[in-house]
Amino acid sequence: MSNAKNPARTLLTRVLAVATLSLAVLAPAQSSAQTNPTTKMAYAKCAHCLSMAMVPGLAKGVDIEAINFTSGNDALTALVSKSVDIAQVTYLHFVTGLDKGMDLVAISGQVNGGSELLVATATPLTADDWAGLKTMIADFKAQGKPFRVAASRGNAQDLHMRGEMLKNGINPSKDVQFVNIPNPADHQAALQRGEVELIGTVEPFASQIRLSGVGKHFNFPYDQAAGKLTNLIVTRSDVIKEKPEAVRQTVAAVVLLVDQLNTDKQGWINSIVKGTGLDRSIATEALKNAYPDYNMYRAATLAIADMMRELKYISKDVSTEITKNMDYSFLVSVTGKTPKELGY
Repeated sequence: MSNAKNPARTLLTRVLAVATLSLAVLAPAQSSAQTNPTTKMAYAKCAHCLSMAMVPGLAKGVDIEAINFTSGNDALTALVSKSVDIAQVTYLHFVTGLDKGMDLVAISGQVNGGSELLVATATPLTADDWAGLKTMIADFKAQGKPFRVAASRGNAQDLHMRGEMLKNGINPSKDVQFVNIPNPADHQAALQRGEVELIGTVEPFASQIRLSGVGKHFNFPYDQAAGKLTNLIVTRSDVIKEKPEAVRQTVAAVVLLVDQLNTDKQGWINSIVKGTGLDRSIATEALKNAYPDYNMYRAATLAIADMMRELKYISKDVSTEITKNMDYSFLVSVTGKTPKELGY
């Protein structure tokens, strides 16, 4: 029976034809939507770190899953265990990892600063009174009491604090008793309960301590080899080999993030409030001690490594590994700047 004599069959033929044409038209669009490379990115819970939550929204040509961890140590563990592809850590993590033989490649800076030394409000010390601090430490020793200082071991603030103490005539390994408090959110409680005499902490928790009245400013610990350098974006060599475009586009998003943070703080403040649950006033205060910067500083990294050897953080000279594993190619591609302009 012909189609002309069978209306139902004619209708079915037309429906099938339209469906086939629709699939042909849609297929390229669907294929295109699926071509974006994907990557998982870890970042820590601190004022300058939490802005990384904004990176997926700024990314083009890559789908980024951003995962928040309590600390940079946790982010580094996720990276080396291959749970994530890219991680925001610190210069200290980078150098320590190279010392341990980890496969780490630095690909961008992010935000620096964020460190502060605080003492309890009632402590009879004024800002930067290192002579007074040394006298207090000596008094504690004469009484047979340890002078306790705290930080989250292995983070940038720990290194900044130890380097600053060493430069001011205090041996952090012998003259004071170090207390490790892994989660920076617990720093205020430790100082409030009198469990430590001095604490080296990170924003926004430093601002929380000051604004609550629990503690007061003693020092911004930037007069040491690391200066204000804090955050690095790192990946692994296998990720660069297997997902070069995903890495490049992630770096491009970080560059956009830094440019945005330098001009508009509101999104940054929102990310801190959302990530920590702290008051907006604390988040706003915290940004007074944060410095967005995507450059990577090779010479300073070498100086940091020297200081870390002196502080017994690392066991060997990793200067060759540092130079080899700071990859400026992605920043060069994205920004059009030379490695020298980017900190090489």
